[in-house]
Amino acid sequence: MTSTNWTIRPERYDTPDATALRRDYYDDVASRYWHRPATAAEVEEGLTNDGVEHLTPPTGQFVVGRADGKPAACGGVLMLDAERAEVTRVFIRHAFRGTGGAALLMDALESAAAELGARRMVLNTRLDLVEARALYTRCGYREIPAYCEGPYKEIWYGKELSAR
Repeated sequence: MTSTNWTIRPERYDTPDATALRRDYYDDVASRYWHRPATAAEVEEGLTNDGVEHLTPPTGQFVVGRADGKPAACGGVLMLDAERAEVTRVFIRHAFRGTGGAALLMDALESAAAELGARRMVLNTRLDLVEARALYTRCGYREIPAYCEGPYKEIWYGKELSAR
């Protein structure tokens, strides 16, 4: 597979494909955090009242990436204020990692944020999510001071958006 096989488009967070990707995302990050497989009940609990409904215009956007037509990735942007958007729920299914979709996903998220009026992107993540951190730095994100707090927020990144 090459990056030309990827399509990334806005999609409602509650479509069957988006919901399955969100479940896989939460299962992946929770299992890594707990050093054991997350249970189905834990995944559902994590998705309950997680604020995903804000990832719709004008407060945000959710996108789904497909590789050869198969749902393979997702991510969202959430407007924090008039000029700043937060990247959230970035996930590439393991079978599709290394196929060129991650950079395309980040570009699509930055474009979505710019369309919503953002001039700066920010995000937070955990230190153990080394693949995500490597992706963010490859895409031009740099470490910034903390802009929020929470139990799973250990490192923060930011990037100025260029005129698109």
